[in-house]
Amino acid sequence: MLFLWYPKCTTCQKAKKFLDEHGAAYTQRHIKEENPSEDELRAWHEASGLPLKKFFNTSGMRYRELGLKDKLSDMSEAEQLELLASDGMLVKRPVLVGDGFVFAGFRPGEWEEKL
Repeated sequence: MLFLWYPKCTTCQKAKKFLDEHGAAYTQRHIKEENPSEDELRAWHEASGLPLKKFFNTSGMRYRELGLKDKLSDMSEAEQLELLASDGMLVKRPVLVGDGFVFAGFRPGEWEEKL
């Protein structure tokens, strides 16, 4: 599995601890230093079945600075993916990508079902 996280994020820390306690094999990637590409985000969005808005870190400073709450609905999917790929801090975290699933955000019950 691929685990994208921001080490200073307490939710990401809880998710990493969860993975470690469950003996999950994963590769970790710092979401700010190596943000996801447009192609990765497009594939994850399609695999997740989630609305693209769920991939945005709506509680983040960058999201608020850009005023995205009011702008996202007027943007095309391609524009949203390009924006997400431009800054890892815009991406909801952590992201867990596995065989046949993609999770944006940490919900222990959901993760436990897949692990």
